[in-house]
Amino acid sequence: MTHRTPLLASLAVSTLLLSGCAAAAGSVGAAQAPPSDSSAPAAPAAASPSTASPSTQGGHAGHHGGGSPSQRAAVSGPSEAAKMVCGEQPMDRLTAILDLEQDPHTVNSWADSTFTCTYHLDEGALDISVREAPDQAAALTYFDAMQALAVDATPIEGLANLGLPAYETADGSAVFQKDSFVLHVDASGLPEAMGPDGISRNALAYQLSTTILACWVEHH
Repeated sequence: MTHRTPLLASLAVSTLLLSGCAAAAGSVGAAQAPPSDSSAPAAPAAASPSTASPSTQGGHAGHHGGGSPSQRAAVSGPSEAAKMVCGEQPMDRLTAILDLEQDPHTVNSWADSTFTCTYHLDEGALDISVREAPDQAAALTYFDAMQALAVDATPIEGLANLGLPAYETADGSAVFQKDSFVLHVDASGLPEAMGPDGISRNALAYQLSTTILACWVEHH
């Protein structure tokens, strides 16, 4: 899908008015590696917390929790904001869209400054990941590298991108960069259409992205 309808854009704006977002419960398996993703690049040097200078590791607008993202990554794992991708809101949104009778099983991991939550659906796996960069500039560098390497990447434009750098891929991924985060909703492992309304995997990835972005806006 290479375009956004006004309806989809209005859905995005409406989603940003949601409230009550919460982080995922449970611990993160720091020893686990995130699922392989051929569309994601190796971490650019600018986005690696280990290579960032002290001047780039201060607080930044949109960060959630104390300390810089690189400090959180090294000391205590993913931020509460990152863990929201495995929280109640995206889960509720997913089960509502697909009319699921129960919540799907999830597995999460923290590696290479990336928190990944995998939702195991009957039709396949849905991966939602957040790359935590040292600062906004490093996050944008990482985002640009992802977009350059992605196959059939199309910018998400107009109201649909919510004023953020964003793109989608033909196989069902949506990627947004906000503050020091790069959010990647990867539905490429799912069928082209799902649920009682036959929602496309691109639309599913987009709607889950805006749900998570709404949580971040609320916890700004």
